[in-house]
Amino acid sequence: MSRLSLPSVAPVAVATSLVSLVAGLLVGVDPARAADLPSGDDWYTQIGATWSEQYITEADGTKLHADVLRPAGLPATTRTPVILSIGPYFGHSGQTGATGYIEGTDYTPVGSAAAPSTRFEDFLVGGQVFAKGYTYVMVDLPGYGGSSGTPDWVGPAEQQAVVDAVQWAAGQSWSTGSVGMYGKSYDGETGLVGVAKRPAGLKAVVSQEPVYDGYRYLYSGGVRYSNSLLTPALYDTISASPCVLGGDTSTYCVNGLDNPVGLIENWAQQAVLNTDHDSDYWKARNLITQAKGSTVPLLLTQGYLENNTKPDGVWDFYNELAGPKRAWFGMWDHIRGNDVGEGDDAAPTPWFTEVMAWYDQYLKGAPAADLPAIRVQTSDATWRTETAWPPADSRPATTTLLTGSYTDTAVTGSNDVGSGLESVVAQETGTGVWTISPPLASAAHLAGVPHVDLTATVSVPGAPATMSVDYYDIDASNKATILGRSATIVPSSGKVSLDLYGNDWKIPAGHRVGVRIGPADAEWWLPTYTQSTVTITGGSVSLPFLTYARAAGAVVKPNAPRYADFVANAPFTIPGDTVTGSTSPSFALPAPLAAAVPVSAPQKAIGSLRMVFRRIHHGHRRHRGPEHYRATVTGTVPSGSVVTLKLYRGKKLVRTLRTTAAGSFSLTTKITRRGRYTARITATKGSTVLRATVVKRLR
Repeated sequence: MSRLSLPSVAPVAVATSLVSLVAGLLVGVDPARAADLPSGDDWYTQIGATWSEQYITEADGTKLHADVLRPAGLPATTRTPVILSIGPYFGHSGQTGATGYIEGTDYTPVGSAAAPSTRFEDFLVGGQVFAKGYTYVMVDLPGYGGSSGTPDWVGPAEQQAVVDAVQWAAGQSWSTGSVGMYGKSYDGETGLVGVAKRPAGLKAVVSQEPVYDGYRYLYSGGVRYSNSLLTPALYDTISASPCVLGGDTSTYCVNGLDNPVGLIENWAQQAVLNTDHDSDYWKARNLITQAKGSTVPLLLTQGYLENNTKPDGVWDFYNELAGPKRAWFGMWDHIRGNDVGEGDDAAPTPWFTEVMAWYDQYLKGAPAADLPAIRVQTSDATWRTETAWPPADSRPATTTLLTGSYTDTAVTGSNDVGSGLESVVAQETGTGVWTISPPLASAAHLAGVPHVDLTATVSVPGAPATMSVDYYDIDASNKATILGRSATIVPSSGKVSLDLYGNDWKIPAGHRVGVRIGPADAEWWLPTYTQSTVTITGGSVSLPFLTYARAAGAVVKPNAPRYADFVANAPFTIPGDTVTGSTSPSFALPAPLAAAVPVSAPQKAIGSLRMVFRRIHHGHRRHRGPEHYRATVTGTVPSGSVVTLKLYRGKKLVRTLRTTAAGSFSLTTKITRRGRYTARITATKGSTVLRATVVKRLR
């Protein structure tokens, strides 16, 4: 997704930016389709399926439309496991309805026949879904496609629709009662709703590049993203788009147009009436808090270079889950696991192999495949595996930030944005309050989520001054590459606490690390430009670095175009006097990377057992009540072991967690009270049972 910048620039540049912005505002659109996939109104027959339409009646009377694809030739009474996708993109006239003309997706509002959506045709083909004996169901969220009701941006109505759709699929006469969910972006987010709500029958979820907290897609700490006004309107346009006139049934067509007034309210609630993260509206759409402790198995993908569904909150969500989980994290943007570039289906292997192994295990009871817990692609394009992310040996290096001031103003002539990428104004010159390290004496590997705490004053009392905090890899020629960022309105208290976007980035020896504080980056946000002076009076940044070096593993798939674009175009040159004047000799840097220590085998005991506590930072949100901490227990066990953690405070059992480990494990839970904690670990593989205990006091 391109971002809109608002400073005074050439009209042609603004027009170009607007076109690219509108063409990328939708959360999960995949405009391209691989040329070798079947096409035509009977596309599903070409891959061995039959199609029927059914309706799910909810308690409030809303009727959800479902397209049901079953293996061809299968008797109606034969039960199969079900894979379900539910979202706004399954309307028969096209994924994005009338916005298809600007999104580059097919739009057919008039025709002699209707057909089910081809949105996940690549999955059905690549995963051999029907040949493997699964039924596939696509359900329209309320107000979309053939469903009645009104959209509410993954709010209570859409969340209830997910629950009802899963339970309906589990209860059909042709269903075994075991349901999985599959999706990307918006319909990846509905998969996370399934994880959070835990409806009966839901056995596993696959979610690619989702949103974890609806607020964070449109706002950051009260600062609007550039898409915050148009995206809600475009989804209303999809909802209001007609059926296939002449092809769809009258019931299908009438259901999709039953509440036009509700669409206006839907836009206003997102874009105008609720800019506070702590409002009840957004609390209801925060899946991070709702999913804590869920045991629904999840396979997740997230790109570090995402500029659509940003890597904001992903690890808060992922690391609070208590059930089986796997993930792919790497150097890509808004693509599917089987894509190299968006929609090209150029890397179906190993993605679909792993997806179907996930479903086979949890929907059919097949043995677990020997697969890593996490696949990671880092900044040099190499791949490796991890048991947790951030990795267990990631340690924070905390630096005192330099003080200084910036003006919260529109940018003219120089670009106060975070990088040279996606900008329509003059090249970045590095303005802002910088804190820069000396050149690194040895290579470092950043892996985790940086955190900033600082204090600031605003010259105009009460002015909603914006602040962006960005961090960079700066090479020997002073070219800076942005690694992550976050933004907020400076609160009246002057106290700012922010998690920045996480990354997995190798910083060569001789490079520097930089942190810049300034007005909200114009390439991502719509700053308020209050003209006030913001003065940084103190603060610190904690940057997470690995302790041990990592060896490159097998390449999983080719590099995404986003990676090459980012490496080539994101860097900008910081003036030499800025680097010299902002270098802090006391900048905290990690020790040289130690050689990785191999795990001995076979194991006769749980190895490297460790328990650590980390305080949870609440970002820009005002936090009341006791401090919260994450307790993380890590160790090594034989690959394939089922690891059970029982965590006690004193003699009271606080939490039980379980996972299947691929050589090592990391289990995390939230705790709110200080005291003596005991972690009792049991690892079971076949007839082998290993036990260990670790005790630590949270002071």
